[in-house]
Amino acid sequence: MGPLLLERLRRWLHERDSPPRVTLVEAFQFQPEHALDLAGHHLALFVDAAAAGPAPYDFTAVSPQRDASYSSHAMTPGAVLHAYEQVYDASPPHAWQLAIRGDAFELGAPVATPVLEYLAAAEGLVKRLCLHRQAEYWQAQIRAFDAEP
Repeated sequence: MGPLLLERLRRWLHERDSPPRVTLVEAFQFQPEHALDLAGHHLALFVDAAAAGPAPYDFTAVSPQRDASYSSHAMTPGAVLHAYEQVYDASPPHAWQLAIRGDAFELGAPVATPVLEYLAAAEGLVKRLCLHRQAEYWQAQIRAFDAEP
């Protein structure tokens, strides 16, 4: 899901006359090194597929948190933010997680039609976030999502 979304975002950013300043990082899993990717940014969005949770996606704020993943090479977004605090001795960027609902996670499995619809909905959200790069706007998107029936 993540690579598909990034491919679409790269194309969208390339096609814009004045693309917003956005850094895209693709990785199979979150690792300690990703704390370095956050340097110089005021907002961060962690995108991942989810086997459970609401469809089409779940959009939540993330806070720094030392958890069981802290010392592994498969970290949660909160653990990445905590690593940022440790490395830079500073507050990390405001951060959110976008968990896009998936259904088949085997390597090479085809993407089902409902999942493509979930991906399109997530793409719309991410494009809006790219165009409105203020923490207050991003936080309001959580409230708007929570208010949906």
